[in-house]
Order: sequence, then C-alpha cells, then structure tokens
Amino acid sequence: MTEPGRAESAAALAQCPRLAAGEPFDFVCAGCGDCCRNRRDLVLSGYDLYRIARRLGLPPRLMADAFCKQEFAPQTLLPAVVLRPNARTGNCPFFEADACTIHAARPLACALYPLGQAIDPATAAMEYYVQLPLCGARVSAQEQRTLQNYLDDAARAGIDARWAVVCTQLSDKLQQAGGRENPRYLPAARRIARALYFDYSIQDDFYPQFNANTQALWPLLDKML
Repeated sequence: MTEPGRAESAAALAQCPRLAAGEPFDFVCAGCGDCCRNRRDLVLSGYDLYRIARRLGLPPRLMADAFCKQEFAPQTLLPAVVLRPNARTGNCPFFEADACTIHAARPLACALYPLGQAIDPATAAMEYYVQLPLCGARVSAQEQRTLQNYLDDAARAGIDARWAVVCTQLSDKLQQAGGRENPRYLPAARRIARALYFDYSIQDDFYPQFNANTQALWPLLDKML
C-alpha cells in the first residue's frame, strides 16, 4: 500500500499527475507529522544543509557529522548527504513531540511535500507532480489557491534550480572522466563535497559562497581528473 505523499518507485512517480503553476491546488498541511515518520530517504542539497546548520548555529560539516550520513550516489557519482533517522524512533531526527523543531529551515523536500519536483538541467525549467494519495486538509473553494500559491510559501526556486544544473554538470564531468574507474575519483568527489556542502560560513549568504566555490572547483577538477 502506498502511503500518502510517498510514491514507491520511479514508475510510480511517472504516473503522478503533473501540475502547472496556475492550476488549482487546495492542499494544506494538517500537521499530522506522518511525512516525518520512518523517513530514510531525505537527501539534502547544500542549501538545505546550510539552512539547517544556520538554524542550529553549527558549521555545515559539524551539522552533517551529527545528523547525517554521507555517501556517493551510485548513478550520479556525486557526494550525497542524507538525514540520519533517529535511532530510537526511525523518524526524522528533528521531529520531536509531534512537531518539526527546524520548521523555518526545513529541507526543500519537506517544504514542497506532497509535491515532487523535477528540474531540467539544461534550462532549469521546473516541473511539479503530486504524489498520491494526499494527506492533509483542503482549503475552501472560495480561497481558490493554486500551485503557485503553494510554491510561493517555499520561496526558494532560484537557488534550487541552479543547484540542480551545477550538480548535473559535475556528474557529467565525473562520468566523462571514467567515474569510479578513475584512480582520482575519490579525491575529486571529496573535493566536490567541500564545494557543494561544507565550505560555507553560516554568517554569510549561501548563494555567493556557492558561486565562488563552484567557480574555483572547475579548474581543480580539470587538474585532478
């Protein structure tokens, strides 16, 4: 049985209905917390990690060491940072007393839930789909809320689109260099992890640091690979 808002496979995602920005979308979170329970699939972007680290007052690397596991994604070959579930409950580590303790800095996947998002790496165009069945509540017909109203509440589209484009370019770079067969793959992937996730000051805005990190990364990868 599929749980609300959690498509179980790529094939299931392909069957989820797509929504355009102006189409009606009357979903409202009811605060049940079901989307926070038994989660082992919350992959963070660098911006997600930065926002949570800033909320907690920790450097991003310390935040990742304390609450995440780090791995290399088998398909993209890129470093990935995944929230580590609470060992006792299996829930998100920031879900306490039936509430999110970092709600203002919650990851994109949580802010968009129960929507999924696909980003074209060439154009940065975004597509949204609804993962069924829906949980939550519904607004009255008089309010006439649309998908765009829901997205405006998340208010982060530009940075996430740029992140997706850069990650696709970096994945292509690693693939073209031979991937894991390249003897310099691991040092290069670790250097990418620093640029994407860890070399950030929470005292400064994320996006200028992201741009500086990635601009400095490309010539280093040319030398390493």
